[in-house]
Amino acid sequence: MDLVQTLGLALGAGFSSGLNLYATIATLGLLQRYSIIHLPASLQVLSHPWVLGIAIALFAIEFLADKIPYVDSLWDLVHTLIRPPAAALLAYGATVAAPPEWRWGAALLAGGVALTSHSTKASTRAAVNTSPEPFSNGLLSLGEDTLAVWLTWMATVHPAATIVIVALLLVLAAFLLFYLFRFLRRALRRLFA
Repeated sequence: MDLVQTLGLALGAGFSSGLNLYATIATLGLLQRYSIIHLPASLQVLSHPWVLGIAIALFAIEFLADKIPYVDSLWDLVHTLIRPPAAALLAYGATVAAPPEWRWGAALLAGGVALTSHSTKASTRAAVNTSPEPFSNGLLSLGEDTLAVWLTWMATVHPAATIVIVALLLVLAAFLLFYLFRFLRRALRRLFA
């Protein structure tokens, strides 16, 4: 893999792992299993039936948990400790042919990107949970799942485009986080005033 492919896979899989780790792993594994893509040798284990089975089962659980208000926030809270390190591990595995400093750099970058996308997802979902109507939570969850699968696929077939897309998504995430924290600060001031 060249630098653009490696960076595209690290950023794309990192961002999508922050949204839905199990969808990312299942997508990579299925694409490898059916020879649609060829992952680096260190990531080909993702296409093993056991790994795929576990990833798909956990994706199904997350798919359901994400549709239930407040359960999704609890799920995200637990996955704050899972998604970023897993994204870093995926990036480290994807850069097996690179020098050690590049592998660690890719791992740190993917972990940071995953933490950003995960934080944005968790904050947005917590804000949406305060809405009284029942449909926004499910629609937002379906959008996140779709984005995770699509971005993972994009990272494998169009890495240069993925780098640009992830950069734009990170700008959007920073914008959302800024306004969500301002909203939270104002709400807390009103509550304690």
